[in-house]
Amino acid sequence: MTGSPDLQLVEARWRLVLGRFAQNRLSCGGVQDYDAMDRALGYLYGREYRGRSVRDQGAPRFGGDEASVFEVPEWIRAVRDLFPAETCEVIQRHALERYQMQELVTDKRVLEQMQPSYELLKTLLTFRGMLQGEVLELARRLIREIVEDLRKKLGREVRQVLWGRLSKVRRSRNRIYRNLDWQRTIRANLKNYDAARGTLVLEQLHFFSRVRRTSPWHIIMCVDTSGSMVDSVIHSAVMAGIFHSLPSVRSSLVAFDTAVVDLSEEVGDPAELLMSVQLGGGTDIHRALCYCETLATSPTRTILVLVTDFYEGGAPGGMENAIRRLRAGGVRVIGLAALGSDAQPAYNKELAESCVEAGAEVAAVTPRRLAEWIGGILE
Repeated sequence: MTGSPDLQLVEARWRLVLGRFAQNRLSCGGVQDYDAMDRALGYLYGREYRGRSVRDQGAPRFGGDEASVFEVPEWIRAVRDLFPAETCEVIQRHALERYQMQELVTDKRVLEQMQPSYELLKTLLTFRGMLQGEVLELARRLIREIVEDLRKKLGREVRQVLWGRLSKVRRSRNRIYRNLDWQRTIRANLKNYDAARGTLVLEQLHFFSRVRRTSPWHIIMCVDTSGSMVDSVIHSAVMAGIFHSLPSVRSSLVAFDTAVVDLSEEVGDPAELLMSVQLGGGTDIHRALCYCETLATSPTRTILVLVTDFYEGGAPGGMENAIRRLRAGGVRVIGLAALGSDAQPAYNKELAESCVEAGAEVAAVTPRRLAEWIGGILE
């Protein structure tokens, strides 16, 4: 095709989208880095055609398999050199999630070049059991870096909800307009009302104070670590760490599949906590709730946050009975079918409804919404 540079660029982009089977219909000469970009994308997305009888009549024939053009470390370098950071993250996510390229996290040379991202964190945690030696140490550093970024982001949102609340009881000498207690100020100055001018003269002003909460509550995060819950596990660990930093609030985290592990001693370090979690396995919610009962030493000041997809593998009816006992003792039970940035749940609705009937409150929420929920209970 001959034409303006803009038309050539548009055609080049379509050629990259459609792949090599459009080669005979779209020619994109003159576009800088086109061939290199095409090879880099074909290495990954050409896998779509494997096992399919995909032919393009009249298209030039290609020998060999595109996947052999690069070794994985060279491919990663090419992607980073050829595409902007946002595009690199998308390509990397597709490689990990759609094409299960485990070598991206099991090869030290490749892992060193990976763009730190939330998707990489999920993959590292999923394949943690396959990591050894230098790869494992590198993975630990990446996990800590990504989790710390996530903790800072969520921490800013959560503190807006849980800290610095406007106290309706304590007064303040800090004379800031937004803290002005209008009702008390008006009552205190009614004696100064000037009927002739219809004006209230304010001689004395009263202000609210912004204070940190110091409620002696115990928040227990009880987290299902089955493979489908990886997003919720990550956000639960980070949220437990944030709760742990609140004054006069004690935070615990209990991880479970068919076994129960108390990770409360590590709750102040979400990255290390996540490295201690074994993802996968079955699910025994009843056993986990029974263990959490032993932690609720002050039931009326305890909030139990159960994070699970409600696919119970334990004794029938045991989970509902445990919730009834907890509620009878005064524990607030919150069931989360999902906890994450988008909070898209896939869960057993029938069993979740049974938990609601037993006294639990069930929802799928974002971390900010959970903070608002917890904050309402603490007040």
